[in-house]
Amino acid sequence: MKEIYLAGGCFWGAQKFFDQFDGVVKTEVGYANGPSHEVSYEEVCKSSGHAECVYIQYDEKLISLEKLLEYYFMVVDPTSLNQQGHDVGVQYRTGIYYIKEEDKEIIQKVYEAKEKEMGKSFVVEVLPLDNFCLAEEYHQKYLDKNPGGYCHIPSFYFQLADQIKLRERIGELAYEVTQNNATEKAFTGEYDDFSEKGIYVDVVSGEVLFGSKDKYNSGCGWPAFTKPIGKALVEKRDTSFGMERIEVRSKEANSHLGHVFTDGPKEAGGLRYCINSAALRFIPYEKMEEEGYGAYMNLFEGE
Repeated sequence: MKEIYLAGGCFWGAQKFFDQFDGVVKTEVGYANGPSHEVSYEEVCKSSGHAECVYIQYDEKLISLEKLLEYYFMVVDPTSLNQQGHDVGVQYRTGIYYIKEEDKEIIQKVYEAKEKEMGKSFVVEVLPLDNFCLAEEYHQKYLDKNPGGYCHIPSFYFQLADQIKLRERIGELAYEVTQNNATEKAFTGEYDDFSEKGIYVDVVSGEVLFGSKDKYNSGCGWPAFTKPIGKALVEKRDTSFGMERIEVRSKEANSHLGHVFTDGPKEAGGLRYCINSAALRFIPYEKMEEEGYGAYMNLFEGE
């Protein structure tokens, strides 16, 4: 196992943030690189000179130091001296403290690349670890014990690992469509000109959304359906891009799917569910049983 010490403002949030990543074996919070080897939280708050810091033990076969540092720079302001969020003081300074001299070159490489990317000088300390004093027990995993506790790191960063895994699983386009409300280009989707027998499920969660019986060619450039299966959708008012529309999202995963319009076939109810192919996964009728969707095969009785 390898080790690194990262100071990034209040150590409560930093610990919770790094705990989420595969390959991080152990984390502990404490006080680093101060003038003394023993110190209390009260003394640190009175400007003892120590930095609030998270110790990270990690398996480099699963996560590299470069990747850890990439994540670190996501959640700190590297240009802010002795302040992160609303926390001000020497204890909240940013720092990367290493044990192995071989890590210094890796740290400097990432540091310089991030500095160039931002176009501003950083004030993050890069130093060998001089000392580290373990913080009091009530500080360890503080936000797990106190979910509503204060943190300068926005809460959505605590699901970053899940989002990274999701992006890798469903692909870049599907991720942007379902998570960031993007729209695929017209006539480019896999299911636009597509008429096989089966069901369409949410690419994120697998929840059943539409059936091929209700799909038709509207000529709009995206898959179109006259109705969903059951109550699979949630509708929301959408005023983006200066338009008044009704957005449709999946109920379980809250994935953005597309929009519903009132220009569909009148004989089928008059609705047109205009859906991004990238938000869907098609299950052929022949594979529905095998993939766990056998209960929906009765939708095709009589065909």
